[in-house]
Amino acid sequence: MLCGLALAVAAAAVAQSPADLPESPAQTLQPTSTAPAGPAITLDEALARARANEPAFAAAVAASKTAALDKSIARSALLPTVTYHNSYIFTQPNGATNQAGSTGSQSAPKFVANNTVHEYYSQAQVNETIGLAQTTAASRASAEAAVAAAELEVSRRGLTATVVQLFYGVNTALTKVSVEQRATTEAQDFVNQTELRENAREAAHADVIKAQLTLQRHQRDLGDAKLQADKARLDLGVLLFPDPRSPYTVVPPAASALADRGAIETAAATNNPELKSALATVRSKDLGVTAAKAAYLPDLGLNFTYGIDAQQFAIHGPDGVTNLGYAASATLDIPVWDWLATQHRVKQAEILRDAAKVSLTSTQRTLIAQLDEFYAEAALAQQQLDSLDLSVRTAEESLRLTRLRYTAGEASVLEVVDAQDSYTQAELARADGTVRYQLSLANLQLLTGTI
Repeated sequence: MLCGLALAVAAAAVAQSPADLPESPAQTLQPTSTAPAGPAITLDEALARARANEPAFAAAVAASKTAALDKSIARSALLPTVTYHNSYIFTQPNGATNQAGSTGSQSAPKFVANNTVHEYYSQAQVNETIGLAQTTAASRASAEAAVAAAELEVSRRGLTATVVQLFYGVNTALTKVSVEQRATTEAQDFVNQTELRENAREAAHADVIKAQLTLQRHQRDLGDAKLQADKARLDLGVLLFPDPRSPYTVVPPAASALADRGAIETAAATNNPELKSALATVRSKDLGVTAAKAAYLPDLGLNFTYGIDAQQFAIHGPDGVTNLGYAASATLDIPVWDWLATQHRVKQAEILRDAAKVSLTSTQRTLIAQLDEFYAEAALAQQQLDSLDLSVRTAEESLRLTRLRYTAGEASVLEVVDAQDSYTQAELARADGTVRYQLSLANLQLLTGTI
């Protein structure tokens, strides 16, 4: 009869909530508290905030914009330039007269290089230079703009990878805090049960000590989990808020299914930014070789001038002379000898082009390897999710049955502690497995340009 009463009391202790149980000496260690809840941040919002706050990404955006302007500047060099030139030149006379100017005798200037004492320029000038160098420079600027755009995409995806990792890191850290809180509550409940069984003379004091040691360990683990969660929140907060200590919560998106391997390979070959950057760099270096070789060819310069160049600032001069008119010229500059400077520039450009080709092949090999690695990891992580869920359910049921057996005096305290640890480890493993799948899926999405 006494044994049955003690078992009933112990069973009631198992169902009793931790808040209603007496405090044990093992409760002296209190874990640190996490930051208060704040606005809910989705992954898309976190990415938008990070792109607005991260300096390296801002520098990549600036480089892409300036490269686009360089492309426009290079194209403008292919078009004629128009200048409206105005000038007045006064030269001291030397006291003699000559036939300078359009008509009549004029005072001779002291400087023989000048045309007259008073000379007025008011002319519109159109200049155009035609050559392979100018055309190649425009094409090369376009290639450089493509490189900058690809590098911007590389920077964007690098930032995205960092934010995704930190985002899911925060979510996983908070999940582990919840797991450790549950484990601590379970350990405290078991401490209370062993104390009740000891008071009823149904368990040894060694059971109480073992339960208290387990509780203390879980409390320390809970403190560590909360500390890691605070660190993860601060690391992500640096990219999201002016004050990284700002409170917030993360709302992870629902995990999507793994796409078909063929579709992923096609998207990776089409949208991978590293591959695009390497291809644009090779094209730019090829154009660099062409630009260097353009120095072997002549340049044609065209000039058309319309306006006034006379001793009076007027359309009509003395004796009915018309000052307003035009002049045109064509200049062909043929390179002859430059002490092998052009040859050496061509050699430099070819060296840089060959290095860019090596980089391209390396990028292609890396892309193939990363595609296989990321897909295999995502497929395995997806397959293991169901197994991890089953392990958690099995460990939970094992703990429940072991507690019932301990209540009935059929199990030892070591079996209960082992069941508690198995349940906690299964939950932590599920949290790690979930984030592993999410991150591997995000890596594939980054590789294929879908995020």
